[in-house]
Amino acid sequence: KSGAMIVPVRIDGAEATMFSRLTREQARRRWFPKVTLTVIEPVRLAIDDALKGKARRIAAGAALYHVMSDLVFRTTNIDRTLFEAVVEAARAHGFSRVALEDPVAGKVNYRRLLIGTRALASKIANIGKPSEAIGLMLPNANGAGVTFLAIISAGRIPAMINFTAGAANILAGCEAAQAGTILTSRGFIEKANLEKLVAALEEKVAIVYLEDIRARVSLGDKLGAFRRFRQPIVARKADDMAAILFTSGSEGAPKGVALSHKNMLANAAQAAARIDFGRADKVFNVLPMFHSFGLTVGFTLPLISGVPIYLYPSPLHYRIVPELVYGSNATILFGTDTFLVGYARAAHSYDFRSIRYVVAGAEPVKQATRNTWLEKFGVRILEGYGVTEAAPVLALNTPMFNKFGTVGRLMPGVEHKLEPVPGVEDGGRLLVRGPNVMMGYLKVDKPGMVQPPENGWHDTGDIVTIDAQGYVTIKGRAKRFAKIGGEMISLAAIEQLAAELWPDALSSAATEIDPRKGERVVLITQQKDATRANFQTYAKSKGASDLMIPAEIMIVEHVPLLGSGKVDFAAVTKLVRERGRYILPNPRLPNGLHGRIDGDAAMSA
Repeated sequence: KSGAMIVPVRIDGAEATMFSRLTREQARRRWFPKVTLTVIEPVRLAIDDALKGKARRIAAGAALYHVMSDLVFRTTNIDRTLFEAVVEAARAHGFSRVALEDPVAGKVNYRRLLIGTRALASKIANIGKPSEAIGLMLPNANGAGVTFLAIISAGRIPAMINFTAGAANILAGCEAAQAGTILTSRGFIEKANLEKLVAALEEKVAIVYLEDIRARVSLGDKLGAFRRFRQPIVARKADDMAAILFTSGSEGAPKGVALSHKNMLANAAQAAARIDFGRADKVFNVLPMFHSFGLTVGFTLPLISGVPIYLYPSPLHYRIVPELVYGSNATILFGTDTFLVGYARAAHSYDFRSIRYVVAGAEPVKQATRNTWLEKFGVRILEGYGVTEAAPVLALNTPMFNKFGTVGRLMPGVEHKLEPVPGVEDGGRLLVRGPNVMMGYLKVDKPGMVQPPENGWHDTGDIVTIDAQGYVTIKGRAKRFAKIGGEMISLAAIEQLAAELWPDALSSAATEIDPRKGERVVLITQQKDATRANFQTYAKSKGASDLMIPAEIMIVEHVPLLGSGKVDFAAVTKLVRERGRYILPNPRLPNGLHGRIDGDAAMSA
């Protein structure tokens, strides 16, 4: 009411003094820690004068929360490299603190991590040219973390290879990134049965095995690494390229996304400003490190924050993952709706007793999934939204500010604008700009050349709405709208209806040319007894328009997925448009409106 100015102040380091009131579990004590006090410009809370009573107090609390999270982000040091951030975390939390863990190699502390990084980097520095990209093709394990940091320490750029993408996509990515070498492991190739993939890759790029590199690491190399493990082999700057990720290819050929050290550290700082976690936590990361969410939020953020990470190679092991979460006492789990459904189905109600946060992204979280996790495990799923080009998190629901049906509020430091889309009245095309937005694309048409976003603005290609409280609702991809009879229909909205009607089955929609209406929608689903009549009845009960009723429903054994767990929309579209070769007659389905696709044929498509 007074309109007084608020002066945001952040005090860092005092929690580590010997006189701190925090427990040793919450903060590591040490003599004479560095204490910093940062003051930023005074602000005045912007609150609608029309609000009164409780509504005004709630609005004031939300405004103050925004100021505080913005303070945390702006005062976090992102002008450094990933390697420097890891070393600083080791100094702050102790070199003997556990950094990584996996079910095969066990626990690795920061000292062993950095020594291994230095020793491996000394050999990787002899591969390729300075500042050249090197492909990294490994599953989630301690070795992947060490190798990732070693490539950076050696002055090279890790290009994260999605080994589920197929040889053609991998080679296209390597050409765009100008990566002539891929680092991998013989043990991994054998266990994952990737010999044919490697044979295809070897025609265009060199395959180097970590087992061979380790065999060349001498005692002298190890002693040298022990003496200088706090320094990288080659010094880099915050604005230099740190990693190359590849777009999922869910709608076409993948592109290389060049992220700087500052991009990744900025996004980690943005997430840390919204999510409360600390030394008492442990992250269980099943999302692959070739996925931006798995690399930045599942690996980089906890590693530079002193939070131990349990790495597991496959998110599809639905029975094993809950057991390992139980055994490791993990408190934070990242996943997609598809994976979370699988874990909930296989897990005992006590398996996730230690979990505080479940953060979901990559695909919409169904209401049935939320209900199952809340009722069976007592855990509320926090849904977020991101794109690889933003390193990746753009919006996130938090324990304090959570609104079902949305992906939360935009991260601090992210500017946005909505561009009108013809035919779409509710929402606009989201463009974003901020310190986490990529350096640019790497494309096959101009290999090795970074193509930056125009004026720093990245077009996400998503149609969204943003309400008065700042919550973002995803309406769908701009490319995933069908134009039927002059109206724009969201395929995501059709898929949402299918998910509500058949919560235990995965469904996806695609379009094909219709000579009368321009386009027609075909819904493919794993629901064995799905019919168009059932869908129409349910959609009508929800008030959906006739245009949202698919022209055809097809039953498949498996909806195509990417390695990240997202639906492979390009494969779905191909499946729909080439389905004439695979449809098997099904006399039980009337009017020729439905067909069943044989599983092998569907997957081969």
